[in-house]
Amino acid sequence: MKISLLLLTLLLAAVWTGSQGSSFRSPGVKCCSSEMFFPRKIPAFRIKSYQYTASRCSHKAALVKLPKGTVCVNPEAGWFRDYLKQKKPTNTSM
Repeated sequence: MKISLLLLTLLLAAVWTGSQGSSFRSPGVKCCSSEMFFPRKIPAFRIKSYQYTASRCSHKAALVKLPKGTVCVNPEAGWFRDYLKQKKPTNTSM
């Protein structure tokens, strides 16, 4: 009886951790909560790189790497979209 209870507990624990998202399986996945968003425009010269959060995150965000750390920004913000337009290579062939 004790062994079957232990097995049932282990099985439930495995199911629970599997349902908690990728944080247990992929520790490198970073998501942003609503409190983490940087509220102001970031000057383009300060942005070293950026990447979008995973689609399974509850908030769409861009992780922007700055000289002193990484911040979350709204990828739909006008200033960020302008930044992306400036960084896209233009096609000069006709």
